[in-house]
Amino acid sequence: MSNNRQQVALGELLKKSEESIPILPDQEYEEVTVRLWGKGVVSRGVTLGSRISAERRIVVRPKQFIMSKIDARNGALGLVPANLDGAVVSNDFPVFDIDRSRLLPAYLGWLVRTQAFVELCKRASEGTTNRVRIKEDRFLAKTIPLPPLGEQERIVAIIETVADRVAQINESRTRIECAMHSVTTGAFSQAVAGAAFRRMEDVAPITRRPIEITPEGEYPELGIRSFGRGTFHKPAVSGSAVGSKRLYRIAPGDLIFSNVFAWEGAVAVVKPQDEGRCGSHRFITCIPKEGIARSPFLWFYFLSAEGLEKLGKASPGGAGRNRTLGLEALSNITVPVPEHEKQLWFEEILEKANGVREIQQRAAENVEVVLMPAVLSKAFAKEL
Repeated sequence: MSNNRQQVALGELLKKSEESIPILPDQEYEEVTVRLWGKGVVSRGVTLGSRISAERRIVVRPKQFIMSKIDARNGALGLVPANLDGAVVSNDFPVFDIDRSRLLPAYLGWLVRTQAFVELCKRASEGTTNRVRIKEDRFLAKTIPLPPLGEQERIVAIIETVADRVAQINESRTRIECAMHSVTTGAFSQAVAGAAFRRMEDVAPITRRPIEITPEGEYPELGIRSFGRGTFHKPAVSGSAVGSKRLYRIAPGDLIFSNVFAWEGAVAVVKPQDEGRCGSHRFITCIPKEGIARSPFLWFYFLSAEGLEKLGKASPGGAGRNRTLGLEALSNITVPVPEHEKQLWFEEILEKANGVREIQQRAAENVEVVLMPAVLSKAFAKEL
């Protein structure tokens, strides 16, 4: 993090806070956690004192600096927001007062989001796998560039101007997403108006394509995200590692369900880029009958409130993996089946809406992954 500015040890600017309060069994306390990669300091929730395994806890105050001992090397650091004034933290989250006569909290708040600062935290951490922790003395011995307060204010103003624009972009994305949802929901309601309901067995029966496993073979698997967020690729497994597990071939255009998480929207249409992937018996593949049903249309229905309710009823059991969608139960779910032309019309609208979403997503990723990190880097390097 070197440049031509004065380098000052963090220990000269930060003083560890020791303010604490007793934990009483019958009182409630808001706890704090720190998100990874500079995503902020947030509430972990309210907990009854009897459930906190400590007699005292450190109290946080607005604009204090806080970090996670375990995940500081992964960007889990930041400033305490005003809404968490008086909340408590465990010893895994050291809290520091900032010498505001030399260091603006806002300057430090942006500086800790830079890759250079995260690297500083990595160098101040030690330990074996899964037990790596930041060493406070080593961390406080590290130096940061410290310009005069006036220049700190200028740097903060530049960054916050960009951050405000980014916030406007995100608000615009939210409005566009709401508009796309309204359009597709309205089109779907229009398409299904007056449509008859038929069993899945009659319109998109379950189809299995067994794969013959060989010990020397490689089998790339497919996964399904919950809440309608599509498919993802898992690493390939060798035939010898598959063992007695059964695998089935999955093809583009299939409507596919996770039998353990269908109730929370783990439903997807297999994409062309998923060609060649396979799934275990926990993935149920349905193939719509030609001229009767379309996978995107059925997918949209199953992600509606009505469709999710039916999947939930067809997935009995407790929470999580104890709720399993049965083959017979899925086959007996009834779905609306309008005329094929209406389904094609809706699919065209859905494709256009998804195209807008993809453009928005790419723009968001550019802002998140490219723009803000570049702005922060240049701002602290005096290049803006």
